[in-house]
Amino acid sequence: MAFDDRSRQATKLDEISGRFDPVLLAISLALVGLGVVMVASSSIAIAEGLDVGPFYFLTKHLMFLAVGAALAWALMQVELKTVEKHSHLLLAMCFVMLALVFLPGIGHTVNGAKRWINLGVSNFQVVEAVKLMLIIWLASYLVRYRDEIAVRWMALIKPLGVAGGIVAILLVQPDFGSAALILAVTGGMVFLGGARIQHLAVMAALAFPALAAIAVAAPYRVARLKSFLDPWADPFDDGFQLTQALIAIGRGEWFGVGLGGSVQKLFYLPEAHTDFIFSVTAEELGFAGSMLIISLFAAFTWRAFNIGRRAIDMRRHFAGFCAFGVGLWVSLQSFVSIGVNLGLLPTKGLTLPLISSGGSSVLMTCVAIGLLLRVSYELDRAERQVARLRGDAGPAGDAGEGGLDMPTPPQSPAALAPAATGPRGSRARIEPKIGALA
Repeated sequence: MAFDDRSRQATKLDEISGRFDPVLLAISLALVGLGVVMVASSSIAIAEGLDVGPFYFLTKHLMFLAVGAALAWALMQVELKTVEKHSHLLLAMCFVMLALVFLPGIGHTVNGAKRWINLGVSNFQVVEAVKLMLIIWLASYLVRYRDEIAVRWMALIKPLGVAGGIVAILLVQPDFGSAALILAVTGGMVFLGGARIQHLAVMAALAFPALAAIAVAAPYRVARLKSFLDPWADPFDDGFQLTQALIAIGRGEWFGVGLGGSVQKLFYLPEAHTDFIFSVTAEELGFAGSMLIISLFAAFTWRAFNIGRRAIDMRRHFAGFCAFGVGLWVSLQSFVSIGVNLGLLPTKGLTLPLISSGGSSVLMTCVAIGLLLRVSYELDRAERQVARLRGDAGPAGDAGEGGLDMPTPPQSPAALAPAATGPRGSRARIEPKIGALA
């Protein structure tokens, strides 16, 4: 009878489904909608100047959004345990795809940079896919080594070494902006995974001189740094991009000159529909429009981290670290892109996620949001199952990586004593603290 009761209870639990986080979905759709409007406004003059039709970039943007939405929906149907099982394959694909850009006939070079592969119908910037695949592998790694990363140097060095290998390839392409972003996301994830801040500080101190040397090794990076420090010293050459961006932002004042009324996008501001779309938005929608974009990204980051924290609380560590990784990626990239437009950071070729016109970036950001929505779905399902267990059979265990623990009988005082940290794969674990400080 007890076995039959358990079977019926398990069947009832299997019938419970979750829901995708409505707040996260609403924020994402708001960013997408604002992006479509601003791409249409900022790209018409550029498209006509290239004689490709006024809505060429808008049509391309909508096509990539549609493909990205389809891929996101497909990923939203896949169980996270299946994604986690293939994390090592995804890591291998990172290095394979980064190597493909150097192969003649496959790699595509633009302005001396080898960052794209030719897919026939379009070029694809592989680092956008690498960001997401690396986040998935890092999440899997942090689950497997979450007891060791705070106490063993090798457990910390391995993910940083993998990220360092990817960064080395990116610097050869060259792509310093994406390299710095990947290092920041990796450092943030291992910190949230329990790495001691003192250890990370030591690693950063060792890596910083090398990165600084690489940054000043290229003359164009030195010129960007000088123009960042004083863009008005040479406003018609090295400081042209930043000065035009600042003029656009200044013209917007409180409520902007009106949608479509930007002057700077008319061949004054380079890359007005991609890297500097925030400046066009500030000119046309003013301070109010700028704060709307910043608020939406802040809300997205808050929601992603909220989902990640709840997943960790439910002992769904892989899901939680995936949410943290996507939140770090989108928040840091948006921070850098907006910071460049405002003159707070040196010029980097990073787009504003979901807002800038683009192919690879839009596509993979949609896929990343699909992964985050899948995390929210499985988290909501687990919470509903725990609520059902508690309602049917009293206190229930937490939800683990593969599902839920069934209610357990009372244990002896000895069994309830704190468990010691065990080796990888053991059941005796101390749950990791997010960002261990000591």
